Amino acid sequence: MYVIHAKKGQIEYSLEEKPAAGKHQVLIRTVCSAISPGTELMIARRPNEQAAALGYSAAGYIEEMNGDCGPLHPGQRVACYGGPYVRHAEWLAVPRNLVVPIPDGVSFEEASFVGLGAIAIHALRKSSLQFGESAAVIGLGIIGQLVAQIANAASYQLAVYDLLEERRRVLQNMLPACRTAVTSQELSESCSELSQGRGVDAVLLCANASDGHLIDLALNLVRERGQVVVVGDMKLDFSRSLMFRKEAGVVVSRAGGPGRGDELYERQGQDYPYAFARWTEGRNMGEFMRLLERRAIQISPLITGEVAFNNVKEAYDRYKNAPDRTLGMVIRYD
Repeated sequence: MYVIHAKKGQIEYSLEEKPAAGKHQVLIRTVCSAISPGTELMIARRPNEQAAALGYSAAGYIEEMNGDCGPLHPGQRVACYGGPYVRHAEWLAVPRNLVVPIPDGVSFEEASFVGLGAIAIHALRKSSLQFGESAAVIGLGIIGQLVAQIANAASYQLAVYDLLEERRRVLQNMLPACRTAVTSQELSESCSELSQGRGVDAVLLCANASDGHLIDLALNLVRERGQVVVVGDMKLDFSRSLMFRKEAGVVVSRAGGPGRGDELYERQGQDYPYAFARWTEGRNMGEFMRLLERRAIQISPLITGEVAFNNVKEAYDRYKNAPDRTLGMVIRYD
């Protein structure tokens, strides 16, 4: 089978043996996978000598199973998330805790964004927001768009900010009541209006930055003892005096939730006790599917285009050459 990877700044294909499902794993025939531009373009830009696999979010059919895989069964439509098991490849061997069923009425294209959805959900959980509270989302790439939609579905009061007009327009079309800022000053004014001048309860940083200026901006926007959640890739270099003055929290959101990177949870399929880890990465994936099924969030407006697996370089070129007009790209394998 063919796998997509990055090497020396180039997107390439490599030929590998078809994987076999290990214990408590399922073998999935991939129908679609979603590109995560922030992560994948960052990997592609590295001058690495060794090939680095790209992708971590996909959907397809279960072809085979090995051992106890819970309610999963052959022939089932499923979505899956998490490297190194999930990548842009024709076949995937994925542990049971990283696979969720696709509900009727949800397409493969929508479901292929399950990994990005779990990341967005976990970021909101790290914000510790409660019903009726307010939030600002900075950065409206694909993750920021999902964070904003899920925050709206949870009835949080919302203000968003992005430098690119097209990204603001896409979100405004989906969430007409959302306060969309063009400048940081306008964002500050929107946050003040939402919070009666006290500062929003949380700020979610979904952009990438080479320094900590966005964290400083967030600390200016958040209320005393509020929460700043770093979702994007940015240097944690920010003003201690701002943080101290408000006694605000600054936390980094790691991937899709508890379980990520845990050998026992992911590879060996040992779930965390429900009473002690209510929202694992697998449960966040399931919640994303529920939101799609209820049409509480929309994916279709975020899909800029689809490319065939044998023409995948076109998708990465679009992200590089037209970032203002490129949000979600889907790779098709059929």
